[in-house]
Amino acid sequence: MKKLLTTLMLLASMTGFAQQNMELTATQVAKLMAPGWNLGNTMEAGNGESHLFTNNAGLGAETYWQDTRTTQAIIDYVKAQGFRSIRIPCAWVMGHISNAADNTIDAAWMARVKEIVDYSLNAGLYVVINQHWDGGWLENHIKEPQKLSQNKAILTRIWQQIAETFKDYDERLLFAGLNEPNAETQSATNNLIEYEQTFINVVRQSGGNNAQRILIIQGPGTNIDHTCNFMTTLPTDPATERLMIEVHYYAPWQFWGMEHDESWGKVFYYWGEGNHVDGSQHNATHSEESYVEEELQKMKVNFGDKGIPVYIGEFGANWRVMPAGENQAKHDASIKSHYRCVVQKAMEKGMVPVIWDTNYRGRPSMTIINRKDLSIFNTYMMTAIKEAVEAVGGTDVQAVRTVDFQNDTVYDLQGRKHDTAQNVGGLYIQNGKKWTSR
Repeated sequence: MKKLLTTLMLLASMTGFAQQNMELTATQVAKLMAPGWNLGNTMEAGNGESHLFTNNAGLGAETYWQDTRTTQAIIDYVKAQGFRSIRIPCAWVMGHISNAADNTIDAAWMARVKEIVDYSLNAGLYVVINQHWDGGWLENHIKEPQKLSQNKAILTRIWQQIAETFKDYDERLLFAGLNEPNAETQSATNNLIEYEQTFINVVRQSGGNNAQRILIIQGPGTNIDHTCNFMTTLPTDPATERLMIEVHYYAPWQFWGMEHDESWGKVFYYWGEGNHVDGSQHNATHSEESYVEEELQKMKVNFGDKGIPVYIGEFGANWRVMPAGENQAKHDASIKSHYRCVVQKAMEKGMVPVIWDTNYRGRPSMTIINRKDLSIFNTYMMTAIKEAVEAVGGTDVQAVRTVDFQNDTVYDLQGRKHDTAQNVGGLYIQNGKKWTSR
């Protein structure tokens, strides 16, 4: 009976994700999160400014921009592909404010975000939730000093509620303060740092595990060059070694997003060594493999090497249908080369690359996983990611703690007792905490 009660207590504690493991630094956690995947166009969807500071979007917003409601099976499928973390972009102000007088987040919306976070933790993923574009109420006004006081108060209120909801979750849940803050100058970056300081202060003062939770701040525009040039001073954090910095990687524009030729340049259909097509006017002329290396190395030197790991919260390129006269096979190979290059170089430098995925099952798109029928939509992207991970040593979790099977009682995640080091690889419960072993 005692053994049964112990097992039930362990399982109950795991269900609530309230383990007190908060010992790992941001650098250590980053090694456990790559590669990552975005639940894109889902919990951040809405109708823009018409929904700001209203509750008009409701739970139906989850399928405004894509057609599949998130389930445990979808998240399990993501995990099965080898992804180790999930980013859940979230809207709060855009359509989910039940009381505009005090910016109260709708309880049903908060519960739905929490449900998807729980799906992700159930699957064994690290999780990032953020304050996304959210109708642009903040992102579009970073550069305006006259809005600082008002918008910091709103940001404080939003993060107070998020922090309270998740304060007892363990180190597998991370908070990201913003998304792509529109800052392209030093003065705008100075404003951005004030907003990020507000975010840090709110979370750290909210109690529970938030005092040590790993937080992610965003570089100006999440642009690598702006971040390295303007982000020479970071906000202060009372928790040591608990910050990451976020940038996004969408480059070059002509390859990843440009839709048609312009007077100043052509669309790039072909990217990377060995993928150019003789005679085509649509070969990349810049920003190929060496550029990826140069850009990521800047972030490593300026941040990663100084104990601030780099979180590449979004990256991708549109897979297209080639027009007549162009080479589809070479374009497909270009997509594969691009994804492999970014993932491999990022992981080699200790960064967390997080693939943008929208569940749009047409072209052009960056969709990898077809959530509707749980299949791979883009094999070129998925194969590239797996090859990159294999090239840097596979996805086995490095032993960041040693599980002592000889002197302590150890349980696996099914509540089964282990007295020896048999089947040692994976997650275990030891002394009431989750530990990682190989």
